[in-house]
Amino acid sequence: MDPKRELLRHAVATIAYRGGKTIRDVPPSFADYDGGGKTPAQILAHIGDLLDWSLRMAQGNHEWKDSARLEWAGESVRFHAALEAFDAYLASEAPLDVPLEKFLQGPVADALTHVGQLAMLRRMSGNPIRGENYFIADIQAGRVGAEQAKAVRTF
Repeated sequence: MDPKRELLRHAVATIAYRGGKTIRDVPPSFADYDGGGKTPAQILAHIGDLLDWSLRMAQGNHEWKDSARLEWAGESVRFHAALEAFDAYLASEAPLDVPLEKFLQGPVADALTHVGQLAMLRRMSGNPIRGENYFIADIQAGRVGAEQAKAVRTF
């Protein structure tokens, strides 16, 4: 496999690991928490749109689509399903219509930024996630579903 493609798959797995940690085990009120901007539900839906767009672009369709919003549980499922679909395409030998670097500088970096926003909103809403040493986290290309490795070292 192309090393750049494998590195992008690792970035997608990083979104799954960090994002999954951020969207799990939230109180029902979190989805609509008003922290002064978009709600967590709106941010999570936008991440899903970014991931869906990534797959479409890889396949040659550059059209952006805003999805219909789902409840938190549905958006959480959609988050991992979109990661799985994009990762499966990256893992295949199918051609990419966009240079890999463009995925990283655009939708992948955006998704990571929005995961950070969700983590910050969790803290602001009184339900913070535990910090951890992500450098030693067990993040692996291809592991993009809801089931992720346990944290190695939290603080």
